[in-house]
This record gives sequence, C-alpha cells and structure tokens, in this order.
Amino acid sequence: MQMEHDTMSSDDEPSAAIDDPPGESTHTEGQATEESPSLDLVFGILKNGRRRRVIKYLRDAEGEVTLSDLAEHIAAIENDTTPAQLTSSQRKRVYVGLYQCHLPKMDDAGVIDYNQARGLVERTAQATHFEQYLDRSEAGTGREWYRYYGGVTALGVIPLVLALGFAVPAVYVSGLMMAVLAAIGTCAVSHWYTASKKDDGRTVSP
Repeated sequence: MQMEHDTMSSDDEPSAAIDDPPGESTHTEGQATEESPSLDLVFGILKNGRRRRVIKYLRDAEGEVTLSDLAEHIAAIENDTTPAQLTSSQRKRVYVGLYQCHLPKMDDAGVIDYNQARGLVERTAQATHFEQYLDRSEAGTGREWYRYYGGVTALGVIPLVLALGFAVPAVYVSGLMMAVLAAIGTCAVSHWYTASKKDDGRTVSP
C-alpha cells in the first residue's frame, strides 16, 4: 500500500526524549535493556493512547499482523465506528501516524518487532513489561457510579418528606429540589467525561 504523508494528529506527534533516572545506566531513547526496560521508557510508550491500543491489539492477536489490519482496527476505535464504515481518510490518518511515528518508536523500545518494508508487526517478549502497567492502570480507572447515583437519589427523598410531612415553606422545598437536580446533573456529566476519556484510551496512570 502506497501512502502519502499527512499532517499528523495530536496522537501522531513524536514525544520529546526521556532521560533515565539518576543512578541508572543511560541508553538512547527507545533502547531497552536486556533485563527490562526502564520505567521512563515504559511510561513514555504508554502515555500515548494510540500506542496503548497497539499493545492491546497485539496482545490479543496470534503472531504477526499487518499494518493495514492494525490501522483499521485502531481507526475504528478512535472514530467510534466499525471497520466496514471507516472512510479512506480515517484509515489513512491512522496508518500514516503508525507508519511514520508510533511503530518505529515502539520497535526501538523493544515492545514490538516492526518490519516496515513488509508492513508486518509482531509482539515481542519485552511487551510483558509494558502490559503489566497497562493492566494496572485499567484496573484502577473504574468507579462505582451506582453509589453516587444512589446517594443523590436518597438525597432527593428529603424534599419529598419535608413537603408531605412537615409544614415547610414551598420555597425551601423548591431550593432543595434544585440542589438535588444539580447534583444529578453533575454526576451525569462526570460519568460521561470519565467514560469518554477511557474509551479514547487517554486515561493512564503510571
């Protein structure tokens, strides 16, 4: 497949070089040690959502995958659609970003084997060092939203009790109801924002 150079999206911008922590042996960016990569290198790779999606895809795949299939899978996630419904520009944007930036960087880091000439990508044994932190971040991002909604619902009973069982002026009851509605709206917006960041692959905590 012959691809033209495109203007890269924010996910395609190369990140600055990451220095090793004091006291550790130095090496060029992207170069992993024989034992395990440095934490700076691991987090430097995982901080980008598109690279995290590459690692997830290769972890579930069996053996080598083609760059075209990988790009199509990631483009479908990023555009919230199916591979069959992707436009050519959506595919091309992700393909170019992977081809020019992300896959070479990941290959240098040792997390993948990338044959650029043949357009083939494969997970390496070093990938486990990256996946363990990816799994930890995913496990820690969940929130029990039902507790928030349950608490707000319980709070909403108070104005009802005051209105029916006590001689409380309507203006106070209305004020409490407005506060409950505001709390419900805040929970809903927070829930949506957290879910959208997670779906976009941007929530990662070292």
